[in-house]
Amino acid sequence: MRILGISKVVFVFIFTTFYCVVIQAQTSKNNTNTEDKVAHLIVEKRKINPSLVSKERYKIQIFSGESEKAKKTVIQFKQEFKDIDATIVFNTPNYKVWVGNFKSRMEAERNFAEIKKKYKNTLLIKPQ
Repeated sequence: MRILGISKVVFVFIFTTFYCVVIQAQTSKNNTNTEDKVAHLIVEKRKINPSLVSKERYKIQIFSGESEKAKKTVIQFKQEFKDIDATIVFNTPNYKVWVGNFKSRMEAERNFAEIKKKYKNTLLIKPQ
């Protein structure tokens, strides 16, 4: 009985030692500052394309529904309002057509009044 107990202790000791060595072998130090690099790239990207910063921008939603109707709405809108950008956004279960990228609420409301004449189900939104 004592021999069996000692062999279990030896086995546990060897297994624990081996496991600790494996854990130590997995540890490595990463000296690259990827967070700084990523933050710098994001700042540079926003300088190039400032429209990516959408938190402070207003948009007008002119449609919410099926994919094909959304595509037709975008084509029709781009023919009527050539100077305003239009995009399709998918929010389950609907496709939404958002137009414009307005810096201020006043600018958005001015365009909202014009667009509302053609598209009755229009909403002024501020995407999060």
